[in-house]
Amino acid sequence: MQKKFLALINKYEGYLEKDEQLFNIIGYVKVTLVLCTGLLGYFLVSRKFPLGLIVLFALALILLVGFWIYHAKIKERTDYSKGIIAICQRNMDRITGEWSAFQDIGSEFVDTDHAYGCDLDIAGKKSLFQFLNTTQTWHGRQAFARDLLHPSFQRDELLRRQEAVAELSRDIEFASKSQFALSKTETGASTKKLTETLKDETTFIMNKAVKLILTCLPVLTLLLIVIGFVLQQKNMYIVGALMVAVQGLLWVVGVPRTLAYFGVMADLPPKLEAYTEVIRVLTGKTVTCHELKQIQDKTKAVTQAIGELSKIAYGISVKNNAILYFLVNTFLLWDYQCGFRLQEWKHKYAGLVEQWFCTVGDFESLLCLSHLPNICENTCLPTIHERGNAVEAKALGHPLLLNEKRVNNDFSFNDTIFIISGSNMSGKTTFLRTVGVNIVLARAGGFVCAAKMGLPILDIVTSMRIADDLNEGVSTFYAELKRIKTIIDCAQNQPGMIFLIDEIFKGTNSIDRLTGAKTVIEKLDNLRAVGLISTHDLELCELAGRHDRIKNYSFSERYEADKICFDYTLKPGKSNTTNAKYLMKMVGIVDSE
Repeated sequence: MQKKFLALINKYEGYLEKDEQLFNIIGYVKVTLVLCTGLLGYFLVSRKFPLGLIVLFALALILLVGFWIYHAKIKERTDYSKGIIAICQRNMDRITGEWSAFQDIGSEFVDTDHAYGCDLDIAGKKSLFQFLNTTQTWHGRQAFARDLLHPSFQRDELLRRQEAVAELSRDIEFASKSQFALSKTETGASTKKLTETLKDETTFIMNKAVKLILTCLPVLTLLLIVIGFVLQQKNMYIVGALMVAVQGLLWVVGVPRTLAYFGVMADLPPKLEAYTEVIRVLTGKTVTCHELKQIQDKTKAVTQAIGELSKIAYGISVKNNAILYFLVNTFLLWDYQCGFRLQEWKHKYAGLVEQWFCTVGDFESLLCLSHLPNICENTCLPTIHERGNAVEAKALGHPLLLNEKRVNNDFSFNDTIFIISGSNMSGKTTFLRTVGVNIVLARAGGFVCAAKMGLPILDIVTSMRIADDLNEGVSTFYAELKRIKTIIDCAQNQPGMIFLIDEIFKGTNSIDRLTGAKTVIEKLDNLRAVGLISTHDLELCELAGRHDRIKNYSFSERYEADKICFDYTLKPGKSNTTNAKYLMKMVGIVDSE
């Protein structure tokens, strides 16, 4: 699977090698031109500015500026090639399993009370988010986490998203270019603050007379100064100086107001300008599916608005140069002029551009989902059924496992509860997570790790990774009881729901565990709920003989040359093997016979 990324790396390494050679050559040319310009300048002054030397000096300066600009463009090209290569390398890290070292794990999206997020490792360390996330913007991270943890798409929306994800997955170069362009934008919470600033409907200065005075006063001041200079009128100088002093006072008085109105704008000019490149990349690709066409249409609509906002941001950022900031405000009331421009811009575009930031976030989420077929073997887009609760899959596997180590299983149920038994480490818990994670991907409109899969829109509720809470005085058993109660409530109120319960009631004694487990399973059966329950207690498997909707499946192991071997293959029927004593021998708790 690495071949397509290696091909792209080789392509851009070729570009990089040529550009780096050219970069070095131009560097030498610049040094030569600087020396030549210096010598020409010396001779120009020492020989009292002869015409020929003036022309040569001017040509040398023009060449120096030209090569300086071209040198900067070559540097941009080398940075671009390095960026694409780095993006491809990260995708190769996903294939080889080194993705677990990625820094962005989506820790803020970890919620122990979520219906399935923690149990299925959707966010956090070694999570689906960490594996697939390539978002570069705040809105992108929020959109991707939302689509994994809080999907709300109907069937027609899912089908459109599947088309978009499939189209994006076929062009890894476009995906890489998009990621690089977005990486130059603001990646932190400043973008969130920016959208809050833009949608704030507070008027900068409401009084029209005050606005007129603040707009016209700098013009009048400069006019008086120019007239005084031309006519050599001392009184004009004095009046002009007084007006400059008044403007300085007005500026100082208004600083708290203007800075509050600008919000984070002063810190974002280069980041906003980078969105121009994002627009160019997103609109430069020919797309065919409805979802991507809509994204392009919304992007084209804000081209002018983003350009104007970037210019305003550059104007506001003058405050970073203390001397210039003082001069432009005392002579031009610069902060006020920028405030008026921003106010006018917000009246025209605020809602449109805020929506566009969200659109970019939605695009990034689709892009994340599109990576799976390029980094994971055995993927498909699932068929979304209109109704029912049947789930069927061929060669279903867990996408976070290495391709060469992944064991796939066929899986199918319809209006059924599966009791999955098996010995320690045989694969029960992993299989539950495999089913859950693939349903999460399907609910987001993405690829799943299966040769073929069909399912309706299902909500997931799990009880797998239960922990006690010392602060609230909650034991593990009581915490699991509350989780099971949530599952029963959902089964009563949400017909389109699948539950996943791992080692039910493991936090209590065997007698209570069996009694409680049988009660819960029969309750869920009566409610016509569907789902999977894993257990070590083979007595629970007896329920399959008494209830038509309950089926037994199992995982097992075998022993070869006194070694335990797991095949991680799902089989019909209950488990007939145990391995606790053998595992205790392995770690030295029990002596070998």
